[in-house]
Amino acid sequence: MRLRSWLFQQFREVSRLFAFEEVDFPVLESEALFVRKAGEEITQQLYNFEDKGGRRVSLRPELTPSLARLVLQKGKALPLPVKWFAIGQCWRYERMTRGRRREHYQWNMDILGIPGVEAEVELLSAIVTFFKKVGISSNDVGIKISSRKVLQSLLERFEVPPGSFAAVCVVVDKVEKITRKEVEEELLKLGVLKDAADGILNALSVRSLTELEGLLGTESEAVRDLKQLFSLANGYGFADWLVFDASVVRGLAYYTGTVFEGFDKEGKLRAICGGGRYDRLLSTFGGEDTPACGFGFGDAVIVELLKDRGLLPSLQQEIDFIVFPLEEVLRPQAGLVTTKLREAGCVVELILESKKMKWAFKHAERLQAKQLVLLGSSEWERGCVRVKNLSSREEEDISIDELITKANTSKE
Repeated sequence: MRLRSWLFQQFREVSRLFAFEEVDFPVLESEALFVRKAGEEITQQLYNFEDKGGRRVSLRPELTPSLARLVLQKGKALPLPVKWFAIGQCWRYERMTRGRRREHYQWNMDILGIPGVEAEVELLSAIVTFFKKVGISSNDVGIKISSRKVLQSLLERFEVPPGSFAAVCVVVDKVEKITRKEVEEELLKLGVLKDAADGILNALSVRSLTELEGLLGTESEAVRDLKQLFSLANGYGFADWLVFDASVVRGLAYYTGTVFEGFDKEGKLRAICGGGRYDRLLSTFGGEDTPACGFGFGDAVIVELLKDRGLLPSLQQEIDFIVFPLEEVLRPQAGLVTTKLREAGCVVELILESKKMKWAFKHAERLQAKQLVLLGSSEWERGCVRVKNLSSREEEDISIDELITKANTSKE
């Protein structure tokens, strides 16, 4: 929990710096919100069932469709652009491997109402800012960038029916997970001719914008978007984190433009995060097409990466004072001292049982407390308590008022 709280704190701090507002959604949603017809892996991994009212419902496998539902619910009353973030629990019934769990948390940042790649660059900047905050550099991690418009242009060139686009994207997304032959076989099942499948896969091996421009031409919308994105990233100062990779299409059917994935440069882990533009998601739920883009960043892979790089913080419970009444008759007075210290903003552990002094010292060391406050009869009669600094081993008798004054000063 300490690690999770620390990680969420980093997510929230980056979101705050980028002026995003936090939202949340129900963990239980209508099954229809997540079921699409493109054959996505995610729709086969739903924890779905029928509730007592006969409704088909599902534990959310991701957050973006819930975001779309909320935006539609707000309707015209919602002023655009919207910049929202969420940290939510998600469930997917899948084979568990390193960095992949059936229950995980996901950090999402989404921008709605901005049609240009300026929005994607802001999101990419947020991801890079997070990596830097936790000690990860561009030597450890990169972000692959492409656009769904690249694949769309290729399908048009090879005369693949537009209705197959989403399903083809889902298949092409498996390029690094299954063999090229298996990808070709799946494309053939979708009605893509063998020559077209070969041409598409060969084109998706392009790794530079110059090559892409030579392939699609200078008038290509995909080329123009990507050039502008890289130019803006250079201006922001994080272009060294980005690599163009035409094979990146992302496995979710609703993406329409820019797509990106954070990856471990050692190649030991699955995608760290991913996202892109989804301008037509709202219209699939009966709303109007609205410019939108966002990303999802899971909690599992990043923890594995931080562990591998020796960057996991050492997180201890922080205790300012341990208060220990040496005699049971002084327990009410110990309660008073504890209350005053807590009111001063200090974290205080009050020993609630009758224990020996030796135990109290061991307990204080185990909790790595900063100071131990001892209440004894002779000191209390003089209006004092004994305070032992557990790092310097120095101790002194001071009045309650002086103790509280020092506690207040240390918290300012």
